[in-house]
Amino acid sequence: MNNLKQKGFHLRNPHSGRYDFKSLIENSKGLKKYIKNSPSGDSTIDFGDEKAVLELNRALLKTYYDIENWDIPMGFLCPPIPGRADYIHHISDLLPKSKKHIHVLDIGTGANCIYPIIGNKSYGWKFIASDIDPISVENAKEIIKKNNLEDSIVIKLQPDKNNFFKGIIDEEYVDLTMCNPPFHASLKDALSANKQKRDNLNKTRSSNLSEKLNFGGQKAELWCKGGEMLFLKKMAKESLLFSDKVGYFTSLISKGENVKPMEKILKKLGVADTKIIEMTHGNKISRIIAWTFNNRK
Repeated sequence: MNNLKQKGFHLRNPHSGRYDFKSLIENSKGLKKYIKNSPSGDSTIDFGDEKAVLELNRALLKTYYDIENWDIPMGFLCPPIPGRADYIHHISDLLPKSKKHIHVLDIGTGANCIYPIIGNKSYGWKFIASDIDPISVENAKEIIKKNNLEDSIVIKLQPDKNNFFKGIIDEEYVDLTMCNPPFHASLKDALSANKQKRDNLNKTRSSNLSEKLNFGGQKAELWCKGGEMLFLKKMAKESLLFSDKVGYFTSLISKGENVKPMEKILKKLGVADTKIIEMTHGNKISRIIAWTFNNRK
């Protein structure tokens, strides 16, 4: 087992510095009306405003990834792109340097389809992107079609919400799988986390049950029965059935207390190697767990 720690963004992540709002506005005029001054006098946006975050994402996708058309249904998860890009760049380090044609599975791609877009535009990877939600699948397909990425990214509906790889991986070999699991075990937990996030953003709005979640998010994107730990446990057990069809299985882990239980589960399953990649972005710590049944390092 290897524990890897890195402060700040990955060296290949283009979003490591401050947002260049001047360039972003030049590429996406819709962002301009959401720009305001921070207490220190720098340009910023209100990150508690879903519309502002949506426009920022559009600008980032156009500026850095040549994506002209990107949209999500109201209320769906609008992901922070710098952190999503960091996941992509870190798992790229798991791949053999000599291998050129990389196939990746994104489990729970969501309506936004962010990971496949960043992975394809950054490294030329080909993706299978799956989700259990038909609305997310249709929106992701629309994004891929409008940006002429059908030859590189295939969107699939996962027909069984209890499966991760079954029904998605057929005969093809997959070099990497990736996943951003639902963090919470219930709506109540998700709303509690949302209140804390809003407090951290110095918001003074009411945090009652009717309030929207920061950055949006539907049930399957934010919470599931048993929460993150049960989700990861089920994924690990099913991964054993696909041990000869996948190079590295990977997933984000939101909660630090879930790392050691996952390591124990993977050890019992007989994995050949486990890596914990810990990333520190400001005050936030995020983790990637990666495992393989392949003895070749």
